[in-house]
Amino acid sequence: MFLAAESPETMMHVAGLMQFRPTSGDAGDILDQLRDEIYGSNEIEPPWNMKLQTPWFLLNPLQRWVEDPKFDVMYHVRRSALPRPGDQRELGILISRLHARQLDLTRPPWELHIIEGLDDGNVALYVKMHHSLVDGYTAMKTLIRSMSTDPSDTDTPLFFRNPVPKRERKKDEKDGGLIPDLGGLLRSVTSELSTIIDLPSAFARLAVTAVSKNNPLVGPGQAPHTIFNGRIGRSRRFATQQYDIARLRAVADAAGTTLNDVALAICGGGLRDYLLGLDALPDKSLIAMLPVNIRPKDDPGGGNAVGAILATLGTDLVDARERIETIGASTKAAKEQLSGMTSTAILAYTAALMAPFLVQAGAATVGAPKVAPASYNVILSNVPGPDHPLYFRGDELVSTYPVSIPVHGVGLNITCQSYSGTLNFGFTGCRDSMPHMQKLAIKTGEALVALEAAYGLL
Repeated sequence: MFLAAESPETMMHVAGLMQFRPTSGDAGDILDQLRDEIYGSNEIEPPWNMKLQTPWFLLNPLQRWVEDPKFDVMYHVRRSALPRPGDQRELGILISRLHARQLDLTRPPWELHIIEGLDDGNVALYVKMHHSLVDGYTAMKTLIRSMSTDPSDTDTPLFFRNPVPKRERKKDEKDGGLIPDLGGLLRSVTSELSTIIDLPSAFARLAVTAVSKNNPLVGPGQAPHTIFNGRIGRSRRFATQQYDIARLRAVADAAGTTLNDVALAICGGGLRDYLLGLDALPDKSLIAMLPVNIRPKDDPGGGNAVGAILATLGTDLVDARERIETIGASTKAAKEQLSGMTSTAILAYTAALMAPFLVQAGAATVGAPKVAPASYNVILSNVPGPDHPLYFRGDELVSTYPVSIPVHGVGLNITCQSYSGTLNFGFTGCRDSMPHMQKLAIKTGEALVALEAAYGLL
């Protein structure tokens, strides 16, 4: 799917922006050392040394990943410096430009940009990779493996070097690859039968949403059209916001909802005010598509394993309290749809739920977005991260922001990532359809204050 959607306008790469506080030496010295170490790396591990077998034919049904015999790490690692004053605005402008550049799919599809010149003395790393190579869950697992909880540990491996010795990996691969897994086969058969049983009732409940205005479950075709649901261009905008989780948790407890619902509510409130300021707020509520990780708890990651649900953002509601309660009812109904389903059933349900979006995207691609009903307006996802401080070669990770994918029909993607008591929001949008996007990030902060006031938390 991600390879099929790849184009000069709809680039299917995701990225992470990480900022580190140096604890010894200045940023320049640290980056020199990191650059020298990277350029001296000669053991690059899968999937970072893998490229597409037929990059000129992305839709090849026999497409697969193959090792790049001419892998050149110096091509993948670049260094940049911010112009003065080197503040977060300048950093956002640089990330917007870097994210607007298509990855070279004739090589392993990833890049690491080392960024210096920040006015606070911090160091930034921007890592982007094609979504067909990894999903957000795998990217987070990779990040954690590259960091340490010990600030005195200066030996952690770079993310593209596997810390497990080759002899151990070969043993594991041999043991897992040659012995038939009869238990796995039985689970697979059971999963298929469960899918046949689960899906019809889920689709029946979804069909009711088209005729029932009071049903909190959201189905395809219920979203309004907005200024960012048309054809997108190649340029991007990027903005960030960071909130203390304790502050968000207090709202969740007061409202009797989840942390995710609070994140949706502040985004909904922010979008309402942002669109009002542009005189572009639809009468109907905006609908968000929420990716759902369907991996087992201890899954090591790799590839993609993502389902999806739809939920209202309550942008048609003036009252902040009523908005979060409406959002909570919507997400609860959507989760109940998936409750008890197997991973196979969830994937099948997601495929059916997302299928109408192909019409929305097709209409947007040809410049006629209002010809087709909209399935959703914005992609909003939450990637869980570590709840403790991490260090890279002794330097503290102070923030980590996701940078994601706008597409034709959905020119705004909001992804948040938890880390060490904070929730870090990355707003990625099409430059042509999201004017003054930094204002949207600021408006989410105002929406949070409105929620705190509504529940007497100020």
